[in-house]
Amino acid sequence: MAKKPNILFIFPDQHRADVMGCAGDPIIRTPNLDALAAEGIRFGQCNTNSPLCMPARTSIITGQYVSEHGVWSNNVSGNEKGPSHVRAIRDAGYTTAVNGKTHLYTHGRPHANECKYMLEDWGYTDIHEVTGPLASGRMGSYYTDYLDKMGLLDIHRKYIADHGRVLREQTPWYYPPCPLPTEAHLDAYTGREAVRWIRDYRDEKPFYYQVCFPGPHDPYDAPSEYRELYKLDDIPLGMLEPPTGPMSPLVERFINRYQERTKVQNWTKQQRQLFKQGYYGKVTLIDHWVGEIIKALKERKMLDNTWIIYTSDHGDNLGERCLLQKMVFFKQAQLIPCIIRPPAGAKGLTNNALCDQLDIVSTMLDIAGAPATASPHGVSLLPQLKKGASGKGKEAIITEVFGFTTVITEQYLLSVEAQSLQPVELYNLKTDPKEQKNIINEPGMKAVATELFEKHLKPVASTRNAEALKNYVEKDRAPGDWK
Repeated sequence: MAKKPNILFIFPDQHRADVMGCAGDPIIRTPNLDALAAEGIRFGQCNTNSPLCMPARTSIITGQYVSEHGVWSNNVSGNEKGPSHVRAIRDAGYTTAVNGKTHLYTHGRPHANECKYMLEDWGYTDIHEVTGPLASGRMGSYYTDYLDKMGLLDIHRKYIADHGRVLREQTPWYYPPCPLPTEAHLDAYTGREAVRWIRDYRDEKPFYYQVCFPGPHDPYDAPSEYRELYKLDDIPLGMLEPPTGPMSPLVERFINRYQERTKVQNWTKQQRQLFKQGYYGKVTLIDHWVGEIIKALKERKMLDNTWIIYTSDHGDNLGERCLLQKMVFFKQAQLIPCIIRPPAGAKGLTNNALCDQLDIVSTMLDIAGAPATASPHGVSLLPQLKKGASGKGKEAIITEVFGFTTVITEQYLLSVEAQSLQPVELYNLKTDPKEQKNIINEPGMKAVATELFEKHLKPVASTRNAEALKNYVEKDRAPGDWK
């Protein structure tokens, strides 16, 4: 019986879909991701199921919508004994390993190893966990153990502590470069550990290996050598104007928050470019280690029996519309990279049909021969490899965060308050592809919103975890949940 193929799932944090050369960014240097796309298929309209870390990551591991698993924010942990695609792949005969940032539970413990039992319950059998860059300032992990051994931990934690000062001084447009040697940067550590793991792997079982880079999530602390790859005047600014029409409570909250905290509306052109320079540098640093990981597969003669999937949990607004980070349903935060390379490679193709993270989960279950029921809302993307650019996607995407549920179709984006089901946003993506005007109150749009709700959101509302939503809205959302 032929050995099942390996699955390498490369999963950075907060990599927006268009910041890759193969996605059309005019200056980003991502030669290894571009090469990966040239040997596989890139899905140009792949959506997160939540534009926030923990809700998105819980949807990926469970195969469920946010309204089903109940993790509406980063203040709520999921049920590690509930559905898990990792457990399903493990039970299909795989070693299930993870290296990097999982963020499947709320932070607060002294060391990530204290949470290892949770990851084991999710189905991981080989665990090398680190936290994100900000959490590493207060929480231990294999990474901080490494820094301590190298005599670098105090330097790192002072840098992370200074991040708060930068915010207070309203100057987040300039995060200083990482003060550590490049090889000691958190993303370099994660990439190097992945290379080591592949070179050392000797199990007879096929592997499902998650490499969860903590970057390019802020702070945008790219080492100087990676920042200097980008001339400021070359960095595109993107769209600066806030949306018009009535603002949803979600959008209004975050625009007000960032205008008050960071004065983003007053940043100069150069300040905006400095802000993005660090992000671009981190993407290129991660791209370098993607290349090293693929090189290790080649050296071990594993590449011809390994599926490689590259995606992210959500995007990054990067200052567009006076918004930073993610947490809204605009495409800058909503769209994510999705590149799938089969073991033998393929002719590089781009498919722009709608798909989402749950489809990626179903694809990995399909590859592993695991039960598809582990992701009931997902549709395997493997048939698209044969159909290529002409393959059809989903009719609609469901994405949720902070008590709001949104449906995205090829023509419309409709967002409702999840508990009351009151519509708050409607964009016509055909006539307004930049999502600049909320038309929820325009003449004739009530009928459009009603049709979208009845067809796509009403079924979601009927299967939601009502108790979790009620607890979130009444207890967990106020006052600090959106900070």
